[in-house]
Amino acid sequence: MSEESNAKQNNGHRGMDRRFVLGAGAVAAAAVGGGLVGAAASPPASSPSGTQGEIDTNLNQASHLFELTAAERDNYDGGYLQGANEDTFPILRGQQGSVYFVHLEVGGLREPHWHPSAWELNYIISGKARWTILGTHPEGGYRNDVFEAGQGDLVFAPQGHFHYFENASPTDPLEVLVIFNTSAKEPNDDIGIVASLNAMPRSVLAAAFGVPESAFASLPTEIKPVVITRHR
Repeated sequence: MSEESNAKQNNGHRGMDRRFVLGAGAVAAAAVGGGLVGAAASPPASSPSGTQGEIDTNLNQASHLFELTAAERDNYDGGYLQGANEDTFPILRGQQGSVYFVHLEVGGLREPHWHPSAWELNYIISGKARWTILGTHPEGGYRNDVFEAGQGDLVFAPQGHFHYFENASPTDPLEVLVIFNTSAKEPNDDIGIVASLNAMPRSVLAAAFGVPESAFASLPTEIKPVVITRHR
């Protein structure tokens, strides 16, 4: 990478430790590479992004470099996302892989959600994250895994499992690299708790929770993605 590119990345993200970038890059390579191995073993006849021949040609023509932390930010109240998907990083077309850099300010949190068609690996670059991952209940009770993850830790959220994470530090931002086994743009592949509750009739929510319908009177009625927000 040229000195000019290095300068741009350093200016865009001064707090990132090189060791953790390299470690996160290795995780991303393993995740996306695993998808490539699977594809080689059983190549699909076609892909939403083109035929296999077009995908193979793209792998030899598109740039292999993407300056993630210099990419355009999706800004929210509480933090921002920067993403490498098949739209922003064309070499990922047909590879069923995408990578995101997530920055949460103090008090910031990722909206509770689940991904119906993807798992995710989360590498903590810096800071401290508080997590909840809700699994299924084959033995009668839900598995609700609540924990904190710190710098250098890796967290796996299985496909379809309800989860969230937030910045657990009262003083420092949280930075996370997230790898998905989907080419879909984040958050197009997630279903959030705000939209989920708003999509249900208040009478149904009241019956499910066993409380009066009036308990949900103050819920907003607009169904839209929240993605990142903060504690009030």
